Amino acid sequence: MQTILANISTDSGQHNYPIHVGSNILNKPSLIFPYLAQKKVAIVTNTTVAPLYLNALIDNLKNNEINSVPIILPDGEEYKNWEILNNIFDVLLANNCERNTTIIALGGGVIGDITGFAASTYLRGVPFIQIPTTLLAQVDSSIGGKTGINHELGKNLIGSFYQPKVVLADCKTLDTLPNREFISGIAEIIKYGLIRDHVFFEWLEKNMGKILEREDKILGEAIERSCKNKVEIVAADEREQGVRAILNLGHTFGHAIENAMGYGTWLHGEAVAAGTVLAAELSERMHLIERIEVERIKSIFLQAELPISVPNLNTEQYLNLMGRDKKVKEKNIRFVLLQGIGKATICSDVPINVLIGMLDEYSTNG
Repeated sequence: MQTILANISTDSGQHNYPIHVGSNILNKPSLIFPYLAQKKVAIVTNTTVAPLYLNALIDNLKNNEINSVPIILPDGEEYKNWEILNNIFDVLLANNCERNTTIIALGGGVIGDITGFAASTYLRGVPFIQIPTTLLAQVDSSIGGKTGINHELGKNLIGSFYQPKVVLADCKTLDTLPNREFISGIAEIIKYGLIRDHVFFEWLEKNMGKILEREDKILGEAIERSCKNKVEIVAADEREQGVRAILNLGHTFGHAIENAMGYGTWLHGEAVAAGTVLAAELSERMHLIERIEVERIKSIFLQAELPISVPNLNTEQYLNLMGRDKKVKEKNIRFVLLQGIGKATICSDVPINVLIGMLDEYSTNG
């Protein structure tokens, strides 16, 4: 049975596209057809997702006289780099893919990011479609048009803003998602409650157990509410010149953790969870929130089985890595902090002694 749970339309600047959230909608190719300019597509996926969903997608498209060029990449954050990006270009060129050949990203956040970047630069821009198969990608990275690859000096430092034509989030693909990766995605769901949706945060506190059990109705609602929150933020600030930056709660610290530990050692959501705890602690030291709110934030991450302690890096490592983050402006590290649960603020004037004091404590005791 194919069920559309939600059909969310985003209007970010001049780019309007639908986000379909549902069950078994991957088997509904009619949702894709309106966005194909020709009877040929390239499908970028990885070695983990391909055996699960690639052939079914190719067959569904072939039954409707659409030919597919499969591009199967190795699986892992460590492969989101120039070399693998160039492999995509090699296949596209070898198969004479044209400017109106749509590229489909079938996979998680890494596949979505690198495919979107490839689409934005191949022949100076070709259409692409997002079919996210992980929870993190469905609620966050597939929406909003951020694309890119990593550099050894930092995460997502090379990329572009490039919107998909349509996003197809099939909740049934989460059935095959390993538990660690599923839980990693919950960190981004919690983020929406923390930055702008106090009611959603309270709902998550009550329903986290059912989300962990992957209860269809509750999980579908969590995905839908997360998507709507991100859509509203992106529509107001497509290129992250203002309010969109609040989506980076926990990411300045989190990206430093991912880089220092080696990409793939800590999953993105795990690093964001620990980074969000650091952001909450820093918010308290800046007298923006009370201790009781910090403990409540730590509690929901524990409830979600996400880490609240950081790896034992030294303070200098944190400062060096955060200083290279793409959110640095005029050499000032910009932090997303909390003025309360459901209210985020962007702060670029954190006193260095306050930051170092907190990092010293956590790098010693984390």
